[in-house]
Amino acid sequence: MMHPLLIFLLPFWFARNIKYILFWIYLWQLKQYHRARFRDHFKTGQGKKLIFSPVLIIKVAVLFFAITLGFVFPGYYLLFFPILLFLLYFLESLLYFKSFFGRRTKIPALTAKTALLIFVSLVVTALWPFLISLFVGSIFWFCVLILSFDILLPVVVSLIVVILQPLADYHRRSVQKKAGEKMKSLSDNGKNMTIIAITGSYGKTSTKEYLTDILSSKFKVLSTKEHQNAEIGIAGSILNNLKPEHDIFIVEMGAYDKGKIKEICDFVKPDIGIVTGVNEQHLSLFGSMDNLLSGEGGRELLDCLPKDGLLVVNGENDYCMDLYKKAKIKKISYTVDSNIIKNVKIKTDSVFFAIGNIPFDVNILGRHNLLNFLGAVTVARELGMSFEEIAKASRKINTKNSSFKVWKSEDGFNMIDSTYSANPDGVFADLEYLKLFPGKKVIVMPCLIELGRASKGAHERIGKKIAEICDLAIITSEEFFAEIKNGAASKKMAGEKILFMADTNLIVGKLRSFCRENDSILLEGRISKNIADSLK
Repeated sequence: MMHPLLIFLLPFWFARNIKYILFWIYLWQLKQYHRARFRDHFKTGQGKKLIFSPVLIIKVAVLFFAITLGFVFPGYYLLFFPILLFLLYFLESLLYFKSFFGRRTKIPALTAKTALLIFVSLVVTALWPFLISLFVGSIFWFCVLILSFDILLPVVVSLIVVILQPLADYHRRSVQKKAGEKMKSLSDNGKNMTIIAITGSYGKTSTKEYLTDILSSKFKVLSTKEHQNAEIGIAGSILNNLKPEHDIFIVEMGAYDKGKIKEICDFVKPDIGIVTGVNEQHLSLFGSMDNLLSGEGGRELLDCLPKDGLLVVNGENDYCMDLYKKAKIKKISYTVDSNIIKNVKIKTDSVFFAIGNIPFDVNILGRHNLLNFLGAVTVARELGMSFEEIAKASRKINTKNSSFKVWKSEDGFNMIDSTYSANPDGVFADLEYLKLFPGKKVIVMPCLIELGRASKGAHERIGKKIAEICDLAIITSEEFFAEIKNGAASKKMAGEKILFMADTNLIVGKLRSFCRENDSILLEGRISKNIADSLK
């Protein structure tokens, strides 16, 4: 029979573990179950806080001293240890429920895969006390083992993810096969659908959205949803959403391994390929620049295009132009500085330019998005739309659903929210956009991850660019803060103007004390959502 103390302790232990099961599965999902991305997270400041959190250190210390004292004073320590754990798990459970009802708990998006992972993790967690009670008669050693499980829960959940991965891979291949069969069936039935694939290190989603809005004015168009750019998401879009009446299917393709773009192309069968821009953002995941250029650099996409296909590339990116030179099929590059683009005016809320005597006044933000828009214009033109038709369709472009947003804070600050993700080119582009705004200029950003050996040089260049434009920089993670600061110092930015600051409340306090009405703040990369929320 279970000891009465354990009857009170275990519900709180289980409640605490539910929270962290959900968190660790959320983190794996956030990293798209990619082991290198998951591993690289622990090189960041946030990742290190997970490993060296004060609560975890206290628990390890408690476990060590419990075992030590348990051998030396077994009689005296027998009751004290379960009571200590009860208090610990009771407090953790209270904090969990507080964060849950305050909507601060991080939980995974519910999919078939996350549902299976959650179920298996909960079953393993529920079985652990039952199993050890069969073999351990001492309440003391029972408590030692449930505390050990708590400490090792990240490892337990990660092992479950890895062990179930072959099942997920089998499911993924099965879904891809069905998607390929559907694409072949549509083709065999005489459906002349144009398939457009978009890849690159950055700019994919914006280009896809602009192209969808433009082409939808003339054609029946389906595009993959939001940032749904991996194999399983694309295959699901084909099976669930693609209909015979669609004229055009636009597919955003992302990858972190060599061969993945080809894997997608094998069942999608694209006719047109767009490469929006390439840099070192995911170098550490691909392992080498050659692997990166093969994947999101567009080589695999080019190799999968038919002989009568079309390659469209960013003419302002050296890697894209290298691919352009190698292409043996029809190819087009696009650039803001093209001879046909006239009278370009970049404003804080829109972009104006003209092609011939056709004016374009488009609700997009920044020169970098103008470049993405021109990629969409290039493809629309090749599909038979006139510049007049494209200009008319572009008036309906809406940035409300964009991950790049501009708004006014309650203090009157101009807020530029680019927190969905960050890469070196994106940071430079966002800083150029910040330059358009009035008043003092501030950037809040973390150090960038997944850059591999390119990290130090990239952060030094970012520091130099910050010094050219910003009056204050707040860096929220420490990995390459020294490189950013050195880069800024080389451009004569004073040390007190570039700060490492991780605490959200301190950051918000600094912004409010430094900025005045109509000053401008750029929120860049994966920073705490609470910063933006506190300033709204």
